[in-house]
Amino acid sequence: MLHFLYLVNKQGKPRVIQYYTDFTADYRKSLEIELVKRCISRDTTVCSFFEWQSMSIVYRKYATLYFIVGIDESENELAILEFLHCIVETLDKYFDKACELDVMFNLDRVNMILEEMIVNGKIVETNKCNILAPIQVMDAAMKR
Repeated sequence: MLHFLYLVNKQGKPRVIQYYTDFTADYRKSLEIELVKRCISRDTTVCSFFEWQSMSIVYRKYATLYFIVGIDESENELAILEFLHCIVETLDKYFDKACELDVMFNLDRVNMILEEMIVNGKIVETNKCNILAPIQVMDAAMKR
């Protein structure tokens, strides 16, 4: 199960934060500060996951954005890395080469894409066409 998903830029500014586990506000704040700092400062030659407190942290950098996920010990870290890549591919398909500005100025669309992929901390969809179909229907309806 996923506990949270962060999209942050390389300066550590959050762009998207979603929680799937009920954490206190103080714990969330300390979690964001510690994990973002740790992921950004890690050397590029080390692996993209590590243990932190009672969970595994999986992260990946794409261009100027870091995708950071906290998971249970029961989840497969490599499968989560593949899932992060699927998120990026889906955003690229929707925005035609997504960048940090696309995420910042289309936060509602990014959240809808993530909600199509993750429900209550469980990955429910990884097919890009199935993920984007309802969003493209909404976009077409708004153009009318």
